[in-house]
Amino acid sequence: MLITSLLIVFVYFLMNVGLVLAWLFFKPSASKESDLKIQHSKTIQVEFSIIIPVRNEAKGILFLLQDLEKQTFPKDKFEVIIADDDSTDETLKIVRAFQKNSSINLIINQLPIKVNNTSPKKRAIDSSIQLAKGQLITTTDGDCRVGERWLETIANFQTETGAYLISGAVTFCENQEIKEKSFIQRIAHSVIEKTQIIEFASLIGTGACAMFIGKPNMCNGANLTYLKSVFHEVDGFVGNEALASGDDEFLMHKVTAKYPRKVQFLKSQDVIVETQALDSWKSFYNQRKRWASKWQHYNNWQTTALAVFVFSANFILPLAFSFWLLAFISTKLFCLILLLKFSAEFIFLALIVSFLRKKHLIWLIPFVQIVYPFYVTFFGIVAQGKSEYMWKGRKLK
Repeated sequence: MLITSLLIVFVYFLMNVGLVLAWLFFKPSASKESDLKIQHSKTIQVEFSIIIPVRNEAKGILFLLQDLEKQTFPKDKFEVIIADDDSTDETLKIVRAFQKNSSINLIINQLPIKVNNTSPKKRAIDSSIQLAKGQLITTTDGDCRVGERWLETIANFQTETGAYLISGAVTFCENQEIKEKSFIQRIAHSVIEKTQIIEFASLIGTGACAMFIGKPNMCNGANLTYLKSVFHEVDGFVGNEALASGDDEFLMHKVTAKYPRKVQFLKSQDVIVETQALDSWKSFYNQRKRWASKWQHYNNWQTTALAVFVFSANFILPLAFSFWLLAFISTKLFCLILLLKFSAEFIFLALIVSFLRKKHLIWLIPFVQIVYPFYVTFFGIVAQGKSEYMWKGRKLK
């Protein structure tokens, strides 16, 4: 067992070295203003349908709509479809008020109430695609923020590469306004927020590098673009409609199976999307449980094997720590395991965090590296049981 554990962490070390090399090898897309100007007639012909599924997003939807209003991409070349799924707050009121004075084509897709709504986000996107006029579908969330060159950069990239599905970076906002007043509560909130930024950076970076080498394994629906024709060609969400999560990754896997080289990551800071970090441990628990429950539904054995391997590599750390405390392994061996687990991983995380404009949080990486294996183990085990969880006021699975 000891030899197996050392082999796993060594392979994990090599995997992170590979991720570092892949990230450094693939250069960023053009980001200078002169390079980002729409130069080709083909690019100008690109039309977007931006789909935003919402449920009780009154707190942030106006900021996103204002960001879309500021896009440098021609406003007659994109439409925005707000798919409202039975919001009970002021979301629709805010959207309608904005719609009256907006220069963008803003469409409200009011979804009919559905009692057994097992996959609300897929339902919202699918029904909105039926209304969409653009050949490119771009999805994001109601609590996100986007830069003014977001659409322009995606359009240029799609025109130049001919990609069928484009994934972009997502990170979390910092310094959210919180209601808690006590010092302890503010500190706890800050820890949750910054920990999520570091942890999520690893997922974004790993997903990007997998696309760089032609082996896509993950993406995020908060910053995803794909051809509407390809969505229909692969039958959209057919086959996983009953699963609440996975509107992004399961679709990506379908496109990858048919067009592996047409799934690409856009490595540009101009398309980074910022979303709100979860503000409580309960929300964090439900989200991570939702994410962890997806891997057993993957049809691609390589993606499933990778998920199991990463879980195993992380599980070894708490296991080795326990063995060291019980004097079953030496301090020297325990330090070797730590070195293999953390060294290359730290370099990779530092590169991704810097790309996401969060360089000031690099100092926090070692803390996240230490706690991450423990809760990965926890959620990996929890997800194997009854996979129900609360999300946006609904019990889903």
